[in-house]
Amino acid sequence: MKMENEIVLFETKDKEISLRVPIIGETVWLTQTQMTDLFHVDRSVITRHINNVFKENELCKESNVQKMHIANSDKPVQFYSLEVIISVGYRVKSHRGVEFRQWANGVLKRYIIKGYAINEKRMEALEKTVDIQTKMLASVLDVEMRDVLRAVNLYTDALTLLDRYDHQSLEKPNGHRPVYRITYEDCCRMVSSMEDTFQSDVFGIEKEDGKVEGILAAVYQNVFGGDVYPSLEEKAANLLYFMIKDHPYADGCKRIAASLFLEFLDRNQYLYKEKGEKRISDGALVAITLMVAESAPAEKDVMVKLIMNLLTL
Repeated sequence: MKMENEIVLFETKDKEISLRVPIIGETVWLTQTQMTDLFHVDRSVITRHINNVFKENELCKESNVQKMHIANSDKPVQFYSLEVIISVGYRVKSHRGVEFRQWANGVLKRYIIKGYAINEKRMEALEKTVDIQTKMLASVLDVEMRDVLRAVNLYTDALTLLDRYDHQSLEKPNGHRPVYRITYEDCCRMVSSMEDTFQSDVFGIEKEDGKVEGILAAVYQNVFGGDVYPSLEEKAANLLYFMIKDHPYADGCKRIAASLFLEFLDRNQYLYKEKGEKRISDGALVAITLMVAESAPAEKDVMVKLIMNLLTL
């Protein structure tokens, strides 16, 4: 296999070791000789640990070993994937092994996309995307990667801005006036229409009387003669947030919240853009629904403004 790219990836604190690492297929590869230098142990130790990794079925040998041609070698040399390197690193008992584990948990994560070093923000977005995808229910919606990444990048940007400007929040976009007020009856009809889709005896059952009505009242609350959430976008964002975080149903809170959010937009003639494109895609809706569900209470302002920004893109 031909090396596609290389980066100098690891340097010990004593500056004795500097490794030039090939990147292939979005991971990095080392030879046993390089691992011997890296961990400062005898090659027999590296060989034993690698054999144990495969013997114990921790990793599959076929997908984690590659033969590559390198300079000054007549024969192909065996390289081992990042997964093998990390597995060996956590088995090796040496000072260099400790340094490697610190490296593997830090710097390494910033370097595995198509041979280029990527910045901190992109890496955080990528990691969050993976986290979201692992939590998605396949039966909910057909999600495209670009939709999720778009939502994730906005989320990451929001948190970055908060940190950079002493915890200031995102600006609220200019909103539109709502033309319809969603009612408790609307909500009940929508939940009833969803019951046959999801096989659960407790789907859509309210945990306590008045909780859903209380959420709707909060969305439309009025103070000193004016709406607390005046724009259509802010009402929609808070409706989605409250329906998810307040858990008013015994089962199906996220599904009902996302559906009611779409119902609200549709009733207010705001579900589609002028050219017929959905204002918020299925993938972005799933991503933001899961983000809200996983967010801390202190992040409410961020999440609401994120939803508003998604609606106005």
